[in-house]
Amino acid sequence: MSPAAPAQRSAQANCLHVVPLRGWHLPLLQDPCFSDLLPLLQRAVLLQGPELLLSTLTARPPLAPDVLLAYREPHLPLGLLISQRLNRSGTCWQLLQLRSSAACLASGEAGRMAIEAALVREAIQRSRGAASWMATASTNDSDRLALLRQQGFQPLRRETIWHWEPSHVTANRELPADLQLRPLNRRTAAAMWQLEQATLPAQLRQLLDRRVDDLLDQSEQPSLMLFDSNRQQAVAGARRLRQGSRDLPEIELSVHPGWTHLLGEPLQLLLERSAATSGELLVRSDLLDGERSAWLQSLGMAPEGEEVVMARSVWRRHATQQTAQVAQRIEAVLGRLQPGQRPMPTPLGR
Repeated sequence: MSPAAPAQRSAQANCLHVVPLRGWHLPLLQDPCFSDLLPLLQRAVLLQGPELLLSTLTARPPLAPDVLLAYREPHLPLGLLISQRLNRSGTCWQLLQLRSSAACLASGEAGRMAIEAALVREAIQRSRGAASWMATASTNDSDRLALLRQQGFQPLRRETIWHWEPSHVTANRELPADLQLRPLNRRTAAAMWQLEQATLPAQLRQLLDRRVDDLLDQSEQPSLMLFDSNRQQAVAGARRLRQGSRDLPEIELSVHPGWTHLLGEPLQLLLERSAATSGELLVRSDLLDGERSAWLQSLGMAPEGEEVVMARSVWRRHATQQTAQVAQRIEAVLGRLQPGQRPMPTPLGR
């Protein structure tokens, strides 16, 4: 055995591997930081086959998220990343979970950051057809914010998470004559989509690339809107989001920029009806909207925390090379099909 063999084996042992989650990985995830994710991980493994098959047939909502596992030794997982596409076309993806095991934390802060960065880079490289990625992080989690910035994510919006325990004792509130309370369904989804297009920042709206079907996929009932019958448009909405990482249901409150005067009984009725079946829930609101924050606090809501919505674009540099190669092939084929022509005579000089 050559003297370089032990050094080669040591280098291979220190090499980090990032692979998709498989069924035989599940018994190895015994670290306490993975325990709450095991039902989701089992579902992701079971639906890997159907997801791969259906992804080639038609545009549809995802069946299960994608999961990546990082390790140096095959039986010692160091980190885990869960991601999912946000729209049916697959142009926008979201980072859902990023966890590090105790073995990863023992390697120090620099080692943990390197492993998490490798997971994020591999997830972005594997997302075929993705043009943008979204992620959220708490404003108090400086390490996660630094990691996302290192990987090209930029903050686009800050949101306040409000904790609310509605009393379910609603007073006799009446809406103005021109406003109607309508549920979110396939018939009214276009009006809610236009409302969100008007309330989201332009860059965030472009990166999300959300269509009407995507809005329905990401919403649960009861989701309601205030509809202006004269202008035939939704002016405010309380959309219940799909169950995420939090245990409590979440409501995203949207108000058209020209209808901020609805802060009061109309919006209170909208929120109370949206929370009719919940004991406790969370309400998301833009941090920069101080008037709305003060109004939500007057309803008895308490700030649960603040989050930063971050995003980055994905550029595929090899796309231009592939396009040039295809153009060259087409030109070569068409050149052979051109009819032969006699060369033009060259005039002789005196």
